[in-house]
Amino acid sequence: MAIIALFGSIAVPVQQEQNMTDIKLNRLANVLVNYSTKVKAGDWVHVNANWQAIPLVKEVVRYVLRAGGNPSVNLESSDLNEVFMDQANDSQLRWAPPLETHMIKEANVWIVIEAPENTRAMSSIDPSRQQTRNLAYEKWMEAYSKRSASGELRWVMTNYPCQALAQEAGMSLSDYEDFIYQATFADQVDPVQAWRSLHDEQERLVKWLTGKKTISIRGPQADLTLSVAGRRFVNSDGGQNMPSGEVFTSPVEESVNGWVQFNYPAIYLGTSVEGVRLEFERGKVVTASAEKNEEFLLKMLETDDGSRFLGALGMGANYGITRFTKNIAYDKKIGGTFHLALGNGYSEAGGENESNIHWDLIADAKETEIHADGELFYKDGRFVI
Repeated sequence: MAIIALFGSIAVPVQQEQNMTDIKLNRLANVLVNYSTKVKAGDWVHVNANWQAIPLVKEVVRYVLRAGGNPSVNLESSDLNEVFMDQANDSQLRWAPPLETHMIKEANVWIVIEAPENTRAMSSIDPSRQQTRNLAYEKWMEAYSKRSASGELRWVMTNYPCQALAQEAGMSLSDYEDFIYQATFADQVDPVQAWRSLHDEQERLVKWLTGKKTISIRGPQADLTLSVAGRRFVNSDGGQNMPSGEVFTSPVEESVNGWVQFNYPAIYLGTSVEGVRLEFERGKVVTASAEKNEEFLLKMLETDDGSRFLGALGMGANYGITRFTKNIAYDKKIGGTFHLALGNGYSEAGGENESNIHWDLIADAKETEIHADGELFYKDGRFVI
């Protein structure tokens, strides 16, 4: 018998709602294992997840085992990470866990499921400590970048709906669950086929952009030119980020000139930086400012030699994600936006910039035109080719 919860005059069939949630979790796990990472027999599949995401982790492990893979699981906590960052001395901050380094060098598949207890757990941590911690993962980042680009490491990152993310997005947990499942197509009977269809549409855009040399962005948020000569545009179709829905590349490192300002908060390492404006000369950020947490922005720009150069240019193409939720995995896919990433480039796109940071910053594309070799292909947040 279904349990009925009474709230005033409203009767809610709790068991029925729970069954539907379980079905959507099952569908999402199917997408992660059989579409995004294509797990096969004998694969070592390592799952990094917050402890709150155990319901989804269980479904993922089921599908990995059915596919013949060998799962390992590491459960994490944002509260524990905050303790480490607050208490560790410099030597400890510079220490990279050998197990993590071994995993990123040897695993066939890496699945990351985020569900933080507190999205602002790191907000009181001195930026210099975060900078030091980033440097500890230099070899880890090198191995990850090379194996990801070559296809040797198949990986995907997603979110499990939790109270902290729902609160950050300004939504109730039930509404946020609906948002997550809609964005990942887990609310559809066959989400795998839905992602295949999105792949086909974005592949058309990638083919059109292939061989183009110069990109210009003109509008209220930017007056920017950059070269993409010899670079490849990538179809981000849910194979690595779930959800996805974007087309991106890595600009020629020393080609970027002009200015850009980001009217969405730029959140990195738990710190929200607002009103960011950057000016570029020959690829390098020469002037940077922010209305909020400018010190953090400037500190991150000094991380290493590559942190003042762009690692990516992307255009959001997921028009099912219609609101900003302070979650970069979703926000940079919003249809009608473009984003730039400071730091490490994508070698699969031909990017050569090396850095221990990769920080996506998002701008609205309203009243904005993006041209490729002088031909309009993106206007007011819509592809027009």
